[in-house]
Amino acid sequence: MGEKKGFFSRLVSGLTKTRNTIITGIDNIFKGFSSIDEDFYEELEEILIMADLGINTTTAIIENLQEKVKEQKIKEPSQCKQLLIDSIKEQMSVDETAYEFENQKSIILMIGVNGVGKTTSVGKLAGQLKDNGKKVMVAAADTFRAAAIEQLTAWANRANVEIISQQEGSDPAAVVYDAVTAAKARDVDVLLCDTAGRLHNKKNLMEELRKISRVIDREYPEAHKETLVVLDGTTGQNALAQAKQFSEVAEINGIILTKLDGTAKGGIAIAIQSELGIPVKYIGIGEKIDDLQKFNADEFVNALFTNNNEVEQ
Repeated sequence: MGEKKGFFSRLVSGLTKTRNTIITGIDNIFKGFSSIDEDFYEELEEILIMADLGINTTTAIIENLQEKVKEQKIKEPSQCKQLLIDSIKEQMSVDETAYEFENQKSIILMIGVNGVGKTTSVGKLAGQLKDNGKKVMVAAADTFRAAAIEQLTAWANRANVEIISQQEGSDPAAVVYDAVTAAKARDVDVLLCDTAGRLHNKKNLMEELRKISRVIDREYPEAHKETLVVLDGTTGQNALAQAKQFSEVAEINGIILTKLDGTAKGGIAIAIQSELGIPVKYIGIGEKIDDLQKFNADEFVNALFTNNNEVEQ
């Protein structure tokens, strides 16, 4: 249990900047308004947008809140806080089946632009799955960056998992072919593929991902295929735009949101799920291997509304 609690308090402290925007603002509104009127809702809306929940998501949350207030005939702004929290939670939910890939033979493709923490996320996930008793292999299919191959090799060594790689500039689909063949032969549970994410060249990226998919479908059709997009939480609305673009290029099963510590834009985790209907499956709040954790919507929203003195150290 210690680790879970540890992660929650790290999440709470990681979300400090976002929380300061939200809590301070919301508490002021609840104190400053004696009745629930247009201005009250407008101020609330502004705060949520500042935390990067985005306009569409914020509108949905406020409308949901207004309905609840009407239904329950609430007159006092202070009684709105829990309703607001519930309205936010309703915008996001991770299906029970979200992590099914962990319990079957699966191939995970990780995509994301440079610098978002993609290779690191591949390494962390590989290490965690290995610690959970899975036989794990990683493939260095982001072949356009020598650094990516080196970095993944370092993570593979650290996590003590096998890595399949070729030299810089080789065909990513060829690397995936080698990896799939090896994974099948060695009865690997999860094969994690680090792939390139050159969004500025969407046509090429689309072709490359299609080629990789064809290789997997042909060589290992019975494996579960999972595509996860890695996004940098500090970029806020820009991360949402990237998620949209990636979903035009490939069928995305989930999002990994990194660098949520130290950003005032933590609300983006809510916006992505609400606007795209793609679940955030993992969030990263630091450098250590266990700083990448499964995303829990309830915990996340609670962390956004937890006062600092309520957190056990």
